[in-house]
Amino acid sequence: MILVTGGTGYIGSHTAVELLSAGYDVVLLDNLSNSNADVVDRIAAISGKKVPLFVGDVCLPETILNIEQVYGIPDAIIHFAAYKAVGESMEHPLRYFRNNIDGLLTPLEKALIWPSCRGIVLSSSCTVYGSPNQLPVSEESPILPAASPYGYTKQVCEEMLRAACTASNIQAISLRYFNPIGAHPSALIGELPNGVPSNLMPFITQSAIGKRGPLQVFGNDYHTPDGTCIRDFIHVVDLARAHVAAVERLLDGKATKGFEVFNVGTGKGFSVMEVIHAFERVNGVSLPFFIGPRRPGDVEQIWANPTRIEKEMGWRASHNLDDMVKSAWNWEKALKSQQ
Repeated sequence: MILVTGGTGYIGSHTAVELLSAGYDVVLLDNLSNSNADVVDRIAAISGKKVPLFVGDVCLPETILNIEQVYGIPDAIIHFAAYKAVGESMEHPLRYFRNNIDGLLTPLEKALIWPSCRGIVLSSSCTVYGSPNQLPVSEESPILPAASPYGYTKQVCEEMLRAACTASNIQAISLRYFNPIGAHPSALIGELPNGVPSNLMPFITQSAIGKRGPLQVFGNDYHTPDGTCIRDFIHVVDLARAHVAAVERLLDGKATKGFEVFNVGTGKGFSVMEVIHAFERVNGVSLPFFIGPRRPGDVEQIWANPTRIEKEMGWRASHNLDDMVKSAWNWEKALKSQQ
């Protein structure tokens, strides 16, 4: 059994689908602070399998104890449960420190004493690299000061895992991924944050469909070809499959050391404006947007060197930007049709 914390969230739900497709039993843990319980029904509609959901706070030891008592000891943990908005972390840093750091510490302490738990896969982030001096970034790139409290919590979580693996027999894989967008091809699950989106793609789709006002582009005076920030956008299904590959690596005993890190990206960067134009072109819609000031904590540009994960896990991104923006729009339209 694989325990997926943050399992009803955007990436967690897609990973649950891919785990089920690969034949794993799955238990989801989520406090539903940024997701909805009906995701479980949507996962079942895709996979044909009903997945148990334990509603609780991953930061509380009794939550993990209750999961053990009800469902048994997991073979591995995939840890998604964390706050993830860069801008929000600049405004509420202590909230991010408490939730993101304690949220890993609690299941990690339990995993250390579970004899049959083979390890943890951490949902990490390219934000651990700070504002890189050279591109693309590889796993050997320097870990520079984080540009946001969110990025700092990911740095701390990786160090927690590194230290725990050194001091025990537990193994961990940190997946440093870039900017997930898109939705499952069924249009049954996708990115649906509670409240106003902080990520680019859900704001794009919600603006295009009339749910939000115009999209604000945070700055067009960066040192990039069109002045807007550049990111390595990756389809969420590709990203979910990378988590399955990481779990298999742990369970099959193929990890070469206690703590491993892998970039998960396409190896290509697109600017915010390029994403906007691709969305309009592929979906035949006009997107209202305006240029606003820079957003504190944003890195100017970053994209991955994914060679290590391609070589050692045989994983490679299979979706392009057109696939991403099309699936995201299909998901938004499906949501509107259900209202």
